[in-house]
Parts: sequence; structure tokens; C-alpha cells
Amino acid sequence: MTDLPGTPGDIYQFRIWLRGISPMIWRRILVPATTHLAAFHTIIQQAFGWGDCHLHRFHIHGCDYGIWYPGTPGFRDDPTHIRLQDFRFRQHERFLYAYDFGDGWQHEVRLEQAIPAKPGAVYPTCTGGARAAPLENCGGPWAFLVLQQQFSGYYITQRLADILSDGDAPISDYVEELHELQYWATAHQFDRRDVNRRLHHALDGGGV
Repeated sequence: MTDLPGTPGDIYQFRIWLRGISPMIWRRILVPATTHLAAFHTIIQQAFGWGDCHLHRFHIHGCDYGIWYPGTPGFRDDPTHIRLQDFRFRQHERFLYAYDFGDGWQHEVRLEQAIPAKPGAVYPTCTGGARAAPLENCGGPWAFLVLQQQFSGYYITQRLADILSDGDAPISDYVEELHELQYWATAHQFDRRDVNRRLHHALDGGGV
């Protein structure tokens, strides 16, 4: 494997996917090698559409890293002072990003390659992916797969018909369920432009 120490002009191309999910949910992200871990946390959150409402940690080279929040266990190092290039990743090397310790989402992160930054290009940017990320608090990978089977196209169609035919209850009574049905009806879709809008908004706001 090739050692990729990273220079200020390098861009790291990562492929990130959720463990334990089929069909695979994944993203391909280009980020500067100088990106610090706190910012990379924000990038992953935006790329998958998570709400950043649970704890997280990176597990890299046998050590844990993350942002400390009051009332939670701390980390040895400040993630705003640790940059991706500091790890001297090798090509195809992998590490883990965990999110929501209750549901247990494990993101496998693989460095595919380091490439020169393109003049005028905006980073971070998403260049590919598949499927929408799971809904928050759905129970984790196993629960997600069970729900995926339950919310078939036939079930969604029948449930919508039932809701529309219920003249005794206002549609507002079904807002939460309709949101869930909408998610499962479009869970197979991936909107790269929407991901990049979120990433660039975070960039403009100083979040990465």
C-alpha cells in the first residue's frame, strides 16, 4: 500500500458506508487532507443527513477521537487540533466512525486515493452515493432491515389508501406516519445535489 502523508494541496477521496445494511448505503466524499476531525464529523453528518443529535466517535489506529459534550466521557485529544493528514493513512486503509451508541450505527471509512486539488473547486464535496440514510432512532441496522421488509411498495400504497379513506380523522392525526411512509417510499433514492447543498452550507457557515 502507498503511504499518503498529505500536503496542503492534497484532497482525500473517502468511500463511507454503513455496516450491516443491504442494499448498501454509501457516500463518496472529497475532503482536504488538512481537514480536522471535528470538521470531518460534520462532513459525515451532512453527507448522510444525520441530525447530529447523538454521541459519536472515530476509532483510528486503535484510539478513539470525538467532540466532548458535558456529562459524557472525554477524549484524550482535541479533535479541532487533529487533521486527517496527521494519521498518514495508507491507500485503501479503513477506520470507523460510530454514531448514536444506542442504535449503533457503524460507518466504515476507506481512503480510496489522494488527488491534487482542482483550481476553483469547492471542498468538501460528494461525488457519489446510494440510498437515503436511515431515519434517526429507528433502532439500528437489524431494526432497519426489519422495517425495510415491512414497508414494501404494496404496504405503503395500502396504508395511504386507508388514511385517505378515513373520513373521521383529520389528516393532521397522521403527520408522523405520513412522514415515515414518505421516507420509505423514497428510501432507494440518493440526491447528490442535496448532499452538496448541505455540505456547502456547512462550509459557508464555518462548520467545516
